[in-house]
Amino acid sequence: MAGASPAKLTIRMYNVGFGDCFLLSFQYAKGTRHILLDYGSTAAPKRGPKQYMQKIAEDIKAVTGGKLDGIIATHRHRDHVSGFATDAGTGKIIAALKPDFVIQPWTEDPKAKTNALSATASIYTRGEADVEKMTAHFLGSLEDMHAVAASIAGRATARSWAGAQTMKQVKFIGEDNIKNPSAVKNLMQMGRAGKAYYVNAGMSWNLLPGVKCTVLGPPTLKQSNAIRKQRARDANEFWQFRSFWGSQNLAASKRPPRGAVLVPRSRSVPAGVRWFVNQSRQIQADQMLSLVRDLDSVMNNTSVILLLTVGNKKVLLPGDAQIENWSYALSKPEWRAQLADVNLYKVGHHGSMNATPKSLWALFNKKGGAKTKSRLGTLCSTKTGKHGSVTSGTEVPQHLLVEELKKDSVFASTEDAANAFCHKTELAFGDL
Repeated sequence: MAGASPAKLTIRMYNVGFGDCFLLSFQYAKGTRHILLDYGSTAAPKRGPKQYMQKIAEDIKAVTGGKLDGIIATHRHRDHVSGFATDAGTGKIIAALKPDFVIQPWTEDPKAKTNALSATASIYTRGEADVEKMTAHFLGSLEDMHAVAASIAGRATARSWAGAQTMKQVKFIGEDNIKNPSAVKNLMQMGRAGKAYYVNAGMSWNLLPGVKCTVLGPPTLKQSNAIRKQRARDANEFWQFRSFWGSQNLAASKRPPRGAVLVPRSRSVPAGVRWFVNQSRQIQADQMLSLVRDLDSVMNNTSVILLLTVGNKKVLLPGDAQIENWSYALSKPEWRAQLADVNLYKVGHHGSMNATPKSLWALFNKKGGAKTKSRLGTLCSTKTGKHGSVTSGTEVPQHLLVEELKKDSVFASTEDAANAFCHKTELAFGDL
């Protein structure tokens, strides 16, 4: 039927610094429908207005004409949901847009109620007590990690008793994993006012007229137990240095890390043992950093992965999903076939090395040089210098991945000089 499907999609990628905020506007013959994909930040953009989160909320209100059709909150990390907090004011602006639905991963289901699109219907099945027990333990662990992250972040803030760069990373990652109760509550209330979808891999329905939504992740623990674990290195999938060259980069450094102290200054510690005191402090700091990184990875593996299809055009929205989350979807031949002709890809986890698996990138048949017809578009919301380490090849965005994205796609980043506030991308669907 004419006009039943959208003719064009406009995606606004807001520059929230380190975080994600995308407004998807589907243009129909009788008007435009709007969906907000994430809204959070943990570090201000290098360029842009003061009170940037407030101005973004006001712009979303203006663009939508005061009405949102839906919200997709891929997972509860602060850099994806902090804008929904009502105590900051921005969440009240979004709530006033009265979204018709809110989509979140199955791990966010507050009461495990069964409904048409709730993952809990497939998680909790009579006669599968082991799956129920494992799932309940996993959900409890997700809650517990917030307290651990808060404790570690607080210790990093208290005083810099180890290398400055290490403590900076501990604080940044730890704070991202602290539960934001105001944002979580607001998302829950907006879902109750409209319709709340708690989704898992395998679900599919019409998100809007003519817009098919297929959930590729996260899997439930019944579908895949891999999301409970973290894969630290995988040369076949991750955009990384070989470990030899990474160690050579470290060895070639002419000076210790910024802020590092060889011997702590303290009159209470004899000069002969100060070096050992500092080393024990650094070891503890490194252990805390390892712990918050593990917490961070587990939460990323609960991230929603959505594939939107309109006619013969496809948009892939993976949040911060990492390889453990992706592995289930990529094991399905029918989903691999659907991913092959993606037209627009929202780059996973701000361009980290393990959120765009090489096997996924290899599937995209629309990637290629500048002369490629209907060339793949890629969008990356990120900020350099906030996550990972250049010397170890774990920096975000990872430069090997960025080089590949620039070479074989129409690449846009929030860090581009011309895109201080918002970058717009348009995808025409034509006659459907």
